[in-house]
Amino acid sequence: MNIGSLLPKPSARRGGGGGGNNEDSPAGSAVDAPGGGGDDGGLMSQLSSNPLFTGGVGIILLTAAAQLARKSVTSLSAHLRNQMLVTLEIPSTDKSYDWFLHWMSQNSSSSSSASSPSRSTSGSLLGWLMTFRPAPRHLAVETKYVQHASGGISTHFTLLPGTGRHLLNFRGNFLRVNRERDAKRVDLQRGTPWELITVTTLFTSRSVFPALLQEARDLAVKLEEGKTIIYTSWSTDWKPFGRPRRKRPLSSVVLKPGLSGELLSDIKSFLNSARWYYDRGIPYRRGYLLYGPPGTGKSSFVQALAGELDYGICLLNLSERGLTDDRLNHLLSNMPERSIALLEDVDAAFGRGRVVTEEDGYRGANVTFSGLLNALDGVASSEERIVVMTTNHPGRLDEALVRPGRVDVKAEIGYAGREVVEVMWERFYGGESADGAVGGEELARRRELREAFVNRLEAAGAFGGKWGVSAASLQGLFVYFKGDPEGAVENVGSLVPEGFR
Repeated sequence: MNIGSLLPKPSARRGGGGGGNNEDSPAGSAVDAPGGGGDDGGLMSQLSSNPLFTGGVGIILLTAAAQLARKSVTSLSAHLRNQMLVTLEIPSTDKSYDWFLHWMSQNSSSSSSASSPSRSTSGSLLGWLMTFRPAPRHLAVETKYVQHASGGISTHFTLLPGTGRHLLNFRGNFLRVNRERDAKRVDLQRGTPWELITVTTLFTSRSVFPALLQEARDLAVKLEEGKTIIYTSWSTDWKPFGRPRRKRPLSSVVLKPGLSGELLSDIKSFLNSARWYYDRGIPYRRGYLLYGPPGTGKSSFVQALAGELDYGICLLNLSERGLTDDRLNHLLSNMPERSIALLEDVDAAFGRGRVVTEEDGYRGANVTFSGLLNALDGVASSEERIVVMTTNHPGRLDEALVRPGRVDVKAEIGYAGREVVEVMWERFYGGESADGAVGGEELARRRELREAFVNRLEAAGAFGGKWGVSAASLQGLFVYFKGDPEGAVENVGSLVPEGFR
């Protein structure tokens, strides 16, 4: 159809003057004056009567209305969701991240083991919803692998909620948990991909978040209760090494009479004297040096001391490859709370150089002696810290390392004396055997064997300073002859060095 045929054709305008023109001019003026409005009205009437035009306009209007309605509904739902829901974010760098994951694993295991409520026990739908605990359908495994010095391997598997969405019921409040993992980002503290946990619930139930985190924290503390956590350095952070170990009683480490009590009293006095240090402007830190022959119980005493104080142990190897001065200072300044820094065999780190090999390009220790001194007692060194160093050769240590301020207490843990041998004998053979408790006659006979054992060691010169027997050697002999005191007495000669037999 030609659109031009629908439009009115313009009237021919007469030119020039004439009598006929004068007579027609009024009528012509009357027609031409309103001509524009008449043309527009005719155009709109013709367009409105055109079905193609009206259909296109209708489609456009309906599409615009649908888009506006969709955007309005989306905006309204987002606004209502923001007003009615509240979200908690827990990044993988936060300490509560591991607590929450283990709490979810414990909660899911308890919910899966519990039987579903029946009609007789549910009472009502509301009661069933209050007790219903949905178990996660997507799980991940956390494997802890420890290889012992004896060659044995122990593994422990823990099932954790995997990535994705999960539904939880906490004290009658339903929580939506979303665990996300970003493979493009790496958590430098863990060496694993970045993860984020978001917990969403109703805004009116937002008070469950503090209670949830507190319960997760209490569960983590309960799992570690009665145990000592061993930390090792991982990049610039401390990471638990294996599973928490059972606390070792302080009485299990037998030292010379009074030494254990003196060290424990000193460290307790330090922990209770923070205000005294601050008022006098003294750095609030304490350093200990335990020295003595190998196997006398230096490291064992530190472990027992940490268990007595309910502290953890931060193992720091100064010979570790890649350990620099800055990283050493950072690690000592950012130790976990309630922990003791343990530097074993500190003399070996600077007593001798390490062999240079061209295969790996290793050029010796990256930690300098001045870096160690500054980390222990420098301007940038931290406070509220306990550092224990051990060595088998105290004479090899530089005076600058053991001066007051870096080492405040020196304690010699030497060879076992007569009193130590008697205490260890009573610990292994005193009042019970492998079959149970012993009677009075057997107990008296074992005391006679104890005297014979001690006298033989004394006759061989064990207590005279010529040579000595370590607590580790005694324990090894008593463990080998468990429940057989006669065998221990007969083989006491195995403790005597060949040059003194």
